[in-house]
Amino acid sequence: MERMEHDKVIPIAEDDAGHGLLMTRNFRRAGITNEIIHFADGQNLLDFLFLRHKTLIRDPQVPYILLCDIRMPGVDGMEILQQIKADEQLRTMPVIMISMTDEPDVVRECYRLGCNFYITKPVDHTEFIDVLGKLAKFIAQPSVKFSAMSLVSHKEKTQY
Repeated sequence: MERMEHDKVIPIAEDDAGHGLLMTRNFRRAGITNEIIHFADGQNLLDFLFLRHKTLIRDPQVPYILLCDIRMPGVDGMEILQQIKADEQLRTMPVIMISMTDEPDVVRECYRLGCNFYITKPVDHTEFIDVLGKLAKFIAQPSVKFSAMSLVSHKEKTQY
């Protein structure tokens, strides 16, 4: 039986529990009912993705969309992105980097490593909620094709 597009699972790798909760709450408010799995560090996420986790088992038949912070304890988001995009089975998984960092070199490196979209977390709480609402609408679209070019305008892409 083929899975519906809305059955995609959203792993969130975010070491700030408050940001993780804020993301989940705002996705729910925006009508996103997909399963969301939180990982407080990069190693647990990698163990899940590469089927080494002791309690959580990734279903290879399920589509996943990863939201990944960059600065986390242990394995950081850049290493996670690099490992995902180097893996034959995982490389097509959409990866959205979400970080406080807006340094052009970091953003450029994330796109070079294969991220599909880069979001800078606004410091302002209201702006962050607004960004999450827009991201939720994007995730909810069943026909979205995930590629850097479809998510970022040419002008924005060339800035980084």
